[in-house]
Amino acid sequence: MRFSSLGSGSKGNGLLVEAGETTILLDCGFGLTECRNRLARLGKSPESLSAIVVTHEHADHMGGVARLAKRYAIPVYLTYGSYSAAASQFEGCSVNWIMSDSPVAVNDLQLLPYAVPHDAREPVQFVFSDGSYRLGVLTDTGSITAHICEHLTACDALVLECNHDLEMLRAGRYPVSLKRRVSGAHGHLDNQTAASLLQRIDSSRLQHVVAAHLSQENNRRELAVMALATALGCAEEWIGVAEQEEGLGWRELKSA
Repeated sequence: MRFSSLGSGSKGNGLLVEAGETTILLDCGFGLTECRNRLARLGKSPESLSAIVVTHEHADHMGGVARLAKRYAIPVYLTYGSYSAAASQFEGCSVNWIMSDSPVAVNDLQLLPYAVPHDAREPVQFVFSDGSYRLGVLTDTGSITAHICEHLTACDALVLECNHDLEMLRAGRYPVSLKRRVSGAHGHLDNQTAASLLQRIDSSRLQHVVAAHLSQENNRRELAVMALATALGCAEEWIGVAEQEEGLGWRELKSA
């Protein structure tokens, strides 16, 4: 089992998860040409995708999903709330509705969606498993809940939102209303709150931790990495970062 990122941030998101002959794209906030180029950079093409799975309807996550799915006849999995936010876009697509805490099998991968507090209609995040390893993904949530911790404990890899540094956000040029939204209970995780999650779960199995969804305006790579590394007591070099433009190369889960 392995995973990689097409790109992560407010300008577009996409995460690839692969096991056996199955490749799933989690979210697509890129146009067709951009998506094809980013897939090619990782040795993949739209034709190689088994499914597209959606976390929520915001454009940086769902903006490119329907066009990609229609063009290449790729099935889409999303909650009814996310679907209803842009139902007309999905005419002609193969749509499969999912529900929080109800596992979904897509060939060699099992997906477990779980609910998160975010300002969308029915947002979920996911734990992916191939039967041997578990990859937990958590972005686009304003706070950490016991439900989130329950799902992400004892994962073998985590992709974890480190959207902003609180001081940078407070001192930055965003309008007050946007600052409140970003830092609110249904907004995005700051570095320290993301780090606190690692101290609330069983992290003993972790082979990879990747900081994701970093704000280009209100965060810096080194601040996110330092927060996560401090929480885990590991070297900063061990923490990966999914960048907006460069994404993240393949990370593999394997036995020692």
